[in-house]
Amino acid sequence: MPDSIKIAVLDDYQHNAESYANWSSLEPAAKTVFFHDNVSDINQLAARLEPFSVVVLIRERTRFGADLIGRLPNLKLILTFGMANASIDLGAAKAHNVVVSGTDGRDMEATPILTWALILGITRNLYAESASVSAGGWQVGIGVDLPGKTLGLLGLGRIGQVMARYAAAFKMRAIAWSQNLTADKAAQHGAEWVEKDDLFRQADILSIHVRLGDRTRDLVGEHELSLMKPTAYLVNTSRGPIVSEPALIAALQTGKVKGAALDVFDKEPLSLNHPFRFLPNVLATPHIGYVTENYYADSFQQIVENIAAWLKGKPRRVIA
Repeated sequence: MPDSIKIAVLDDYQHNAESYANWSSLEPAAKTVFFHDNVSDINQLAARLEPFSVVVLIRERTRFGADLIGRLPNLKLILTFGMANASIDLGAAKAHNVVVSGTDGRDMEATPILTWALILGITRNLYAESASVSAGGWQVGIGVDLPGKTLGLLGLGRIGQVMARYAAAFKMRAIAWSQNLTADKAAQHGAEWVEKDDLFRQADILSIHVRLGDRTRDLVGEHELSLMKPTAYLVNTSRGPIVSEPALIAALQTGKVKGAALDVFDKEPLSLNHPFRFLPNVLATPHIGYVTENYYADSFQQIVENIAAWLKGKPRRVIA
């Protein structure tokens, strides 16, 4: 291993990665460089990262596929928030002898809290009401009451379970479905198991909490959206490709669903002319479900620990 290596921290949009961990503790063995923009062009990205032996990914902001990994001869270590990252080709990393490590102890309340904020925001029309006040106006709409409504949970894992508790606190009925969910497990967490189509038919708010994978990509498509009530809302804080983007845009434009609150998208950041930036029945946030002080502090500190351990030849929290 060289006497001194270079570490790249990618997509530090908020210019704060440096402040959440003691990166200087890695010196003089390693020097860290922070990049604040997003580069999606593979040629530009390969040229930028060619000198670096270590790359830190903040969640899935940059795709690290086989095509990129194969063009980085100096790359030895990839680090990511969490212990799973669908944007990293783990097979390619292994084939090129690149270690991939992550972080644990994720705050399981951060994403549910943001999800519930989005539910409140879209059902009480907060974006339009706030915009009206800022523009010199006053009330422009009527909010939707949550007590007595049905929250449909597509997925009842750790985040979905928190959502079911929130639903109970707001006097809502919680129903749930996923490929492996059973009625007994749903009942244990305060939800009623239903068939997949019934989940979409009955939900007043459909909230998505499954992981992105081969079985869940485009899990919500034209058929599922056509089953929803025209008064229903769809909320997605999981991953964009779980919902067919063209089908959702069409449903929103034609009024097949009343609105959507979205924190995740097929391609991030959204293009400047993307419909989700302009549709009046969309409340969109820039993938901030995990962007909290505690989560950033825990994650960046563990990443620095992982790099220090790897420098000593003892990698920690290895994913692949």
